[in-house]
Amino acid sequence: MLSTRRSLDLAGRRLSYLHAGAPESASALLFLHAFPLNAEMWGPQLGALHPAWRALAPDFRGFGGSAPDVSDRPRQDGVGLDDYAADVTALMDHEGVQAAVVCGCSMGGYAAFALLRQAPDRVAGLVLADTRAGPDDDQARASRLAMLDLVEREGPEAVAQQMLPKLLGRTTRIRRPDVAAAVSELMRSATASGVAHAVVRIMRRPDSLGLLRSADLPVLVVVGNEDELTPVAESELMGSAARRATLAVLPGAGHLSSLEAPDAFNRALTAFLTTRF
Repeated sequence: MLSTRRSLDLAGRRLSYLHAGAPESASALLFLHAFPLNAEMWGPQLGALHPAWRALAPDFRGFGGSAPDVSDRPRQDGVGLDDYAADVTALMDHEGVQAAVVCGCSMGGYAAFALLRQAPDRVAGLVLADTRAGPDDDQARASRLAMLDLVEREGPEAVAQQMLPKLLGRTTRIRRPDVAAAVSELMRSATASGVAHAVVRIMRRPDSLGLLRSADLPVLVVVGNEDELTPVAESELMGSAARRATLAVLPGAGHLSSLEAPDAFNRALTAFLTTRF
């Protein structure tokens, strides 16, 4: 199914997003992208969208076609993932979507938790792909600060070069140079402001494990078995915490399992939507 690029004005700030499917469909999917990519990463899923569903995939602030935050002081400003959640809620209102199944990969998963915390009635179900519910530990926080220094010193291209080997599984790195090239291209559209603000937002995220335990909704947890950033054990933890969870471990995929193993990811997603909704 073809997707179209649209934009929404949020108080003078452009929010760019992809739309696929029938506008009048009551069944909606919301795809939230990983760091430091953009909504185009969901191309394999939007292209295989079931005709009974429609889908929205926004670019977060400063990524893809979306304008960055107005401020250039993410360390000092009170930015958080609730900012992303507020943008998503505004997009849903604009498109007439009352509630959606929210599919978030990595940072997109953190934003999905923020949306669930902020507006639980807008979340009909969760697909948590290669993400985690817990907050950063001290070591991870130190790595975020080092990345913040890197983007401020050398720009987003340096962050992209550092991130690429960590984002892809070993199988993809060896056998799928086309995927590596596509991911590199997606990362090139990130702005320095978008990357810096995202790092701060990720670093400040709260623990969402309790939120996941208390949420009475269908949950699909997907992870690549070669994911080094959020290993399978993290997904198993989320699967055991959620009341109504299904776990899908995809062979030969790393942190971007929806891109690295799109057919397996789509099968798991379709089975989840078919049996739970």
